[in-house]
Amino acid sequence: MDQALRLATRDGLEGISIGSLADATKMSKSGLFAHFGSKEDLQCVVLREFATRFEDKVLRAAFAAPRGEPRVRALFDRWIAWLTDPALPGGCLFLAAATELDDREGPPRDVLVESQRALAATIARSARLAVEEGHFRKDLDPEQFAFELFSIIVAYNHARRLMRDARAGARAKAAFARLLADAKAVPVRAARRRTRKEAR
Repeated sequence: MDQALRLATRDGLEGISIGSLADATKMSKSGLFAHFGSKEDLQCVVLREFATRFEDKVLRAAFAAPRGEPRVRALFDRWIAWLTDPALPGGCLFLAAATELDDREGPPRDVLVESQRALAATIARSARLAVEEGHFRKDLDPEQFAFELFSIIVAYNHARRLMRDARAGARAKAAFARLLADAKAVPVRAARRRTRKEAR
């Protein structure tokens, strides 16, 4: 599985097959076929394994932090570290596979969509907990927060890997800081209403 993940992150999902994995592991094609059955099955297994490792190294580690803003910060930090992990020479398989599978129906796409929806829901839930803890404003839209955090991660990956932007990390951290500031800010209208009530 380690070899399959390395091949997938380096060559994409289409770059892995029973044959290429057999060459990389020095195992027989028939032996691997008994494990995976087909190239499509192999792709699904690889995506699920990647999701499991992401959950362990990013989500579970972040959830060790206190609820609320500290956990959201830990999630961001762990996610950035994951994208630069030397064990993944080709970067994040999720982001690479999204380009390969976005218009291609089938089980691998279904597995990827399921994992990404679950991730977005986890981010939104973390934001919702931050609201409950009083760290974020009460009228925050958790799903929008998750969308914007995801956007920062995607832009960071694009700037770092494709554009070779040396400031990608600094830009991502600045964008995240603004996202947190907005999440904690009191909306202008609410502030005006409160000021009017106090004046009365």
